[in-house]
Formats: sequence, structure tokens, C-alpha cells
Amino acid sequence: MKKSPSDEYLEKAKLLNEEACERLLSRARSKLKRRLDDKKISMLEVVALQLEIEDEDLAEWRERIAEIKSAEDKKKTKSK
Repeated sequence: MKKSPSDEYLEKAKLLNEEACERLLSRARSKLKRRLDDKKISMLEVVALQLEIEDEDLAEWRERIAEIKSAEDKKKTKSK
């Protein structure tokens, strides 16, 4: 896990309203929550890290879906 969020994600986190921050914190991994509880990092940093993690996960998911669709398209063209 990354030790600190990038400046880009810190800026994105600053722009979020309280409700969006709470939602992100509710989805945060336990390791991030422990670091927040231990006062090792700020809430803004936790939100920024969670945003970064979710963006990376979303990019991976989109990549896998594109691969699956590509494989399905190949199967359809073969069966025709």
C-alpha cells in the first residue's frame, strides 16, 4: 500500500463534500482506518488514498471487461 497519496488525489479529496467523504471512509480498508485511528495520517489523506485505490480498481475492472467482451466477440465471429 502507498504511504501517502499523490497531490492530484489530495486535491480531489479537498473538493469532496462531507457526505462523499463519509462514503469513501466507510469503504476504506481496515489498514487505512487503523492509520487514521492511530493519528498517523489525516482524514484527508485517507480519503485521497481511498480515491486512488478505487480509481486503480476501476481501471483494472474496465480492462478485464474489455478483454471479456473482446473474447466474446471473437467467439461470435468464429461461430458465424
